Amino acid sequence: MGRKIKDKYREKLERELTSVEKRDRMLIKDRDTDREVMEEVFDKRTLMILYDLINDGVISEIVGVIKAGKESRLYWGKDSEEKDIAIKIYLTTSAEFRRGMLPYIEGDPRFRRIRRDMHHLVYAWAQKEFKNLKIAYEAGVRVPKPIAVKGNVLVMEFIGEDGVSAPLLKEAELEDAEGTFKVLLDYVKKLYKSGLVHADLSEYNVMIWDGEPVLIDLSQSVLLEHPRSGEYLLRDITNLVKFFRKWGLSLPEPEVIYREIVGSVE
Repeated sequence: MGRKIKDKYREKLERELTSVEKRDRMLIKDRDTDREVMEEVFDKRTLMILYDLINDGVISEIVGVIKAGKESRLYWGKDSEEKDIAIKIYLTTSAEFRRGMLPYIEGDPRFRRIRRDMHHLVYAWAQKEFKNLKIAYEAGVRVPKPIAVKGNVLVMEFIGEDGVSAPLLKEAELEDAEGTFKVLLDYVKKLYKSGLVHADLSEYNVMIWDGEPVLIDLSQSVLLEHPRSGEYLLRDITNLVKFFRKWGLSLPEPEVIYREIVGSVE
């Protein structure tokens, strides 16, 4: 494909993405920053990455915004077979994001030699979530199936229908709170046996879809070799126990569950 055709297609992609942003700008609280946010998400590098993913057949269309956050934007898209996909684009200009991700990257043996400039850190963060999703998926934990990662763009299964995301655990009406807790605890155990700790598990990072919990946002998840993995595991358990006690469940203390999980693989 010639350079002129590439440039023409890139311009077309940029127009389409800008149109998506304008259509969904209601998701951005401060409208004065619309242009700034668009430039953060769709900088030249990100546009080229999206172009490559489209050229590779991973993405066929970007339909609209699902969620706008300080660290990333989540888009609803379609693959080459018209199946729904989620496209997560990490922002590469957030200093606050850099400070927040460092504790989870430092100590991870997979990223010992990562350069500390913002672009390399964000690219590593996207790789980290992709690898963590793959570990969880292969362990039998319900997570969005990872599809592809390139640069600061992660493509995965869309959890929901027709561009509407599944509700978060904190929003859902649970028909069987005890059963949901047991499934989530089983997920925590499966992750641990596979050498992984979610590290940010709470009612905000669990969706309910088809009556089953789905773990999301695994970018901060750490291997057991991480020096703070035990601390993060206990925090995950504590968050679950605290939430489900509000549903009236009589549950053991988090430390008891923690010892059970850790002891099961020692």
